[in-house]
Amino acid sequence: MTKMRTLVVAVAATLAGACSLIPAYDRPAAPVPVAFPDAPATAASAAPVWRDYFADARLRELVELALANNRDLRIAALNIERARAQYGIQRADLFPSISASAGETAQRLPADLGSNGAATTTRRYSATVGFSAYELDFFGRIRSLNEQALEQYLGTEEARRSAQISLVAEVADAWLRLAADRERQTLANNTLATRQKSFDLTKRSFDVGATSAVDLRQAQTLLEGARADAARYTSLVAQDRNALALVVGAEVPVGLLPQGLTESITSVAELPAGVPSEVLTRRPDILQTERQLRAANASIGAARAAFFPRITLTAAAGTASSTLDGLFEAGSGTWSFAPQISLPIFEAGRLSANLEATKVQREIAVAQYEKAIQLAFREVADALAERATLTEQLDARRKLVEATEASFKLSEARYKAGIDSYFGLLDAQRSLYAAELDLIAVRQSDAANRIALYKALGGGWN
Repeated sequence: MTKMRTLVVAVAATLAGACSLIPAYDRPAAPVPVAFPDAPATAASAAPVWRDYFADARLRELVELALANNRDLRIAALNIERARAQYGIQRADLFPSISASAGETAQRLPADLGSNGAATTTRRYSATVGFSAYELDFFGRIRSLNEQALEQYLGTEEARRSAQISLVAEVADAWLRLAADRERQTLANNTLATRQKSFDLTKRSFDVGATSAVDLRQAQTLLEGARADAARYTSLVAQDRNALALVVGAEVPVGLLPQGLTESITSVAELPAGVPSEVLTRRPDILQTERQLRAANASIGAARAAFFPRITLTAAAGTASSTLDGLFEAGSGTWSFAPQISLPIFEAGRLSANLEATKVQREIAVAQYEKAIQLAFREVADALAERATLTEQLDARRKLVEATEASFKLSEARYKAGIDSYFGLLDAQRSLYAAELDLIAVRQSDAANRIALYKALGGGWN
């Protein structure tokens, strides 16, 4: 046993001086401008976590519910556990696998084969501790594979973070979509009620001959259009609730549902200005891609080490005896030591091709990393480009609603006074309804844009 301990210490000392053939890693320069286009030049504030980003308590509670129940996020967490286990398996190759064994060997020889002309039975008992085919990692092959497994494991953690940010944004988007469609549904129902009254009044006037059939049919056209819209938005609200329940992963309590977009739009914080494009390198999906690049870089070390000799050790120490009683008596000790070295001489170009493949794979990983940054930059730039005009769009849409509402009231007064035809009043009704729907759409786009920026910037901008 003393010899075994001495051997293990010697192996550890040998590995401490082993070399690594992994190329030095340098992060590729981001192939994007330093600053985002259409971004204001004022200083940026500290990046909030999602709980600070979404001010509405119901939305925060709904996100918490999704984080606990969403199946995609659960799968991402389980992938981390699997990668952690696989990394542990690869890391175990750095150490010898020591095992203990005990056994008995019995053999009977017939009389004609016995040395004394009589049948004999021999027995051998043994108990040993040792390891088999343990590779001395002189050239870092196993450590390169271990480094590769570590980067892959860390990449799954970044994938989980990316999935969480996407889930938070998806829940907020679904919640705001439901809020917008509920407001559209309310507008459609109110419009339907108004047009029903208008149609009933026109019908009574037509019955007494005070209104033409053309006016009646125009009023009916608007009425049926409003009825169709009310039914359509009722269906959309039901579908939105189903979509929200799916992304949350559980039934959504009624108390957590939004009532309308007016109160919901203030629940999403504004993005501070002056955010540099450097923050993209800290996006979880970008970090995951970089981990893949690091793993590809580590695999080159393993491919290089394949050109060098591989030394493996098999050793065992214990005790042996022909009788069970004598197994642990003095003088029964036994040991074996079998080092082996293998050196590749002719591989028909296999090792060179494998090394070249790993280098090409690294270049592919570099291109994938650069492309991921470029895509992320475009996502942020597109969101900022939309953000730059949303304030103006909102202001224009609000003033358009005010103008069309005033126009409708004037048309209604002129019609009642007999100055204008009923067609002018109906046209003013259509214009007001369309303007109110457009305003809801722009307000929804404004909220969705802030959510898109939160997601595009990786959940923060520090």
